Amino acid sequence: MNDHIPSESSGEYEHGELGDAEYAEFMELAAVEGFDAEEIEGALDEAGHGPLPVLAVVGRPNVGKSTLVNRIIGRREAVVEDKPGVTRDRVTYEAEWAGRRFKIVDTGGWEQDVLGIDASVAAQAEYAIEAADAVVFVVDAKVGATDTDEAVVRLLRKAGKPVVLCANKVDGLSGEADATSLWALGLGEPHPVSSLHGRGTGDMLDAVLEALPEAPAQTFGVGVGGPRRIALIGRPNVGKSSLLNKVAGQERVVVNEVAGTTRDPVDELIELGGVTWKFIDTAGIRKRVHLQQGADYYASLRTAAAVEKAEVAVILIDGSENISIQDQRIVTMAVDAGRAIVLAFNKWDTLDEERRYYLEREIETELAQVAWAPRVNVSARTGRHMEKLVPAIEAALAGWETRVPTGRLNAFLGELVAAHPHPVRGGKQPRILFGTQAGTMPPRFVLFASGFIEAGYRRFIERRLREEFSFEGTPIHISVRVREKRGRKK
Repeated sequence: MNDHIPSESSGEYEHGELGDAEYAEFMELAAVEGFDAEEIEGALDEAGHGPLPVLAVVGRPNVGKSTLVNRIIGRREAVVEDKPGVTRDRVTYEAEWAGRRFKIVDTGGWEQDVLGIDASVAAQAEYAIEAADAVVFVVDAKVGATDTDEAVVRLLRKAGKPVVLCANKVDGLSGEADATSLWALGLGEPHPVSSLHGRGTGDMLDAVLEALPEAPAQTFGVGVGGPRRIALIGRPNVGKSSLLNKVAGQERVVVNEVAGTTRDPVDELIELGGVTWKFIDTAGIRKRVHLQQGADYYASLRTAAAVEKAEVAVILIDGSENISIQDQRIVTMAVDAGRAIVLAFNKWDTLDEERRYYLEREIETELAQVAWAPRVNVSARTGRHMEKLVPAIEAALAGWETRVPTGRLNAFLGELVAAHPHPVRGGKQPRILFGTQAGTMPPRFVLFASGFIEAGYRRFIERRLREEFSFEGTPIHISVRVREKRGRKK
């Protein structure tokens, strides 16, 4: 299915997803409309970047991980609080340094007293490292290396990922002397940093860029590539392990795992519909009342790790219960990660007519953002409708990999703008001048305009793109570049 997709790394295309002839025609059009070649190149590079490398920030609680994450991403998003048990909606953020973009997985400071600090830190680190291409290991230079730090070091060595050692809370020259003691951890040079004040973070990020690959190790859709990767995600207790066991035809996954314990990754090769797939299971987190906040946090980390490894996210939702905020957050996580999406409503065989009616209304209102996703109604217990899962996954992958040639796209845009022009705002009417699809997996479009394009009009364009070219089961990214005010080139 994916061997027809060319990529930058394959050398088939010189300009991202655009062939030479298509690129030349596109640049000619851009020059006529008054855009500089450098401006166009920058927009294509930004829109066509593909999957970003992932950096995990790990360490024991209260060493300043979330403060460091906020410093790197340039805004206060990661929750910074001494109080343990603080849960977050998001654990993954996008960052940029020296012109290179990457994702950060934050594992900041949740401590679980019931399991003990060593176990909780190890679990957090394991989930984050699993998704990462490189790791920043944060140690409190004032305290020095502790037994918990040593435990994380053992995990890092076992994982074999590149590690940048961050000696945090170094506010002056005296602190730098404390940082040198961390050479004893055997992870190379400790980078003295004050994440609170920003001291030394630039040098540390330079080291991070050296450790991070230009692109993730597994480039989606390149060459033969092995089995396609499917993540089973969803909130606790929706039946993810049961579903995996059912499609595998045997008991491969323990259904009653204890919340918060470390575990080996459950990646299963399963043959369905004559095709071998790699299923990445994220099941096994059970809510207990006294561990609820911690279980939610671990579930977020595990889901983020699975989604980063996958090409398709099969989001399992319990049809017998109301669609929850947690369900919607998981959907948003998969959309933000740019993965193909299939919605699977479990326990369908237990629903009466009244519940099915109200579930349809909930789907229309609560999941409107993914109305384009294929949907299957299944029963993990009985195996009902399991045969519909593979066609839905294949349809989502096909949409995820679809590319519209630039000529066809601009013909479509020309007709669209003529029939439905942008509303007049402030006496001006901005126009979409031309565009191109700069990337796939997911489809990424860059449109060039004469003025600011409102969010509502962008959504209208996305809706019409889906109507015209399908794009079933995939998010679409649309970026707009506005022509600078200067004399129009003739």
